Amino acid sequence: MIEQKTLREATLEDLPRLLALENRCFTGDRLNRRQFRWLIQKGHAAVQLLELAAPQESAEGKVGKTLAAYLLILFHRGTALARIYSIAVNPNFQGQGLGEFLMQQAEVLALDAGSTALRLEVRSDNAAAINLYKRLGYRQFGLYADYYEDHTDALRFQKRLHKLPAGQVRKIPYYQQTLPFTCGPACLLMAMKAQDESTQLTRQHELQLWREATTIFMTTGHGGCGPRGLALAAWRRGFKVELWLNVEGPIFIKGVRNPIKKSVLALVHEGFKEELEQTDVVEHFAEVTQADLKRVLDAGGVPLVLISSWQFSREKSPHWVVVTAMDEQFIYLHDPDVDEEDQKSLVDTQQVPISRLEFSRMACFGQEKLRTAVAIYPRNTS
Repeated sequence: MIEQKTLREATLEDLPRLLALENRCFTGDRLNRRQFRWLIQKGHAAVQLLELAAPQESAEGKVGKTLAAYLLILFHRGTALARIYSIAVNPNFQGQGLGEFLMQQAEVLALDAGSTALRLEVRSDNAAAINLYKRLGYRQFGLYADYYEDHTDALRFQKRLHKLPAGQVRKIPYYQQTLPFTCGPACLLMAMKAQDESTQLTRQHELQLWREATTIFMTTGHGGCGPRGLALAAWRRGFKVELWLNVEGPIFIKGVRNPIKKSVLALVHEGFKEELEQTDVVEHFAEVTQADLKRVLDAGGVPLVLISSWQFSREKSPHWVVVTAMDEQFIYLHDPDVDEEDQKSLVDTQQVPISRLEFSRMACFGQEKLRTAVAIYPRNTS
């Protein structure tokens, strides 16, 4: 009689068996008790267990169940992206097709959660797993060098459960911000690199752009970058620029209480505004719409959009992202912030699918309902 395979959610009572299986299956890069506990209790994740009768028990007709495998999927707030973080199969059950079964179940769970794509990383020397993923329709889209504890590279694979029409995705280079307040410069680097291969993706360049575009102050800490500052920085480097802004006065100022900081924000705002008047930057005093973003992409531009990070990290702070593609249902982003505390890696922050409705919600920041974007086009040739 063939035993029915059914997954169930892990509970804290399963921790000892989960740890035992983890330690038996992996020699390095293991999840520990604290990580499993967090994933089960608080993580935006699915920890699923597969219990089967041990081979010798099946032959003897015993009822006891053994933890044959587990599946761990991470879901990312505000996005339609899921990531297979780990699959472990008890050596006693290998050779029974459980890996393929778990991969198929991962797709079901991801679709049920509203995800449109599944991503994973795999050791570059794990030929068996790589062959399985390819056979199941996964495609390699990158490499993460020196990823594992023993310095082995990770190959990055993806399977779209919802497919983009052919030719929709533009290859925009990715750059990870190196400081909490440099999301804007990181996005501008990506956009400029897409338009000019000679653009240097370096921290020095990132910081230089921040110095040029910063508002100096925010609610707390160092100031981020506003749309006018980013537009000017790109224009100075010869790029054609288009700007949307629906707020007339200084942005971010309502979140600042200190009167000295408020006066500095106002002064910086006036300075950027006066400088822009001396340029050929096309400025729209209007909310940026999804139709505007589509027009930019169709014209070969790269849009930077300011969003609220609440949907991503549950923090009410402004955050810049790069729009890489759009279709009828989703908008795709490069997010420069790799939040390792939320179990994210570079795999999770590129070509991130966001539903159009969710994007409309997140592309609005603060009490003033700020909607703004900066579009970068190829350099002026005249």
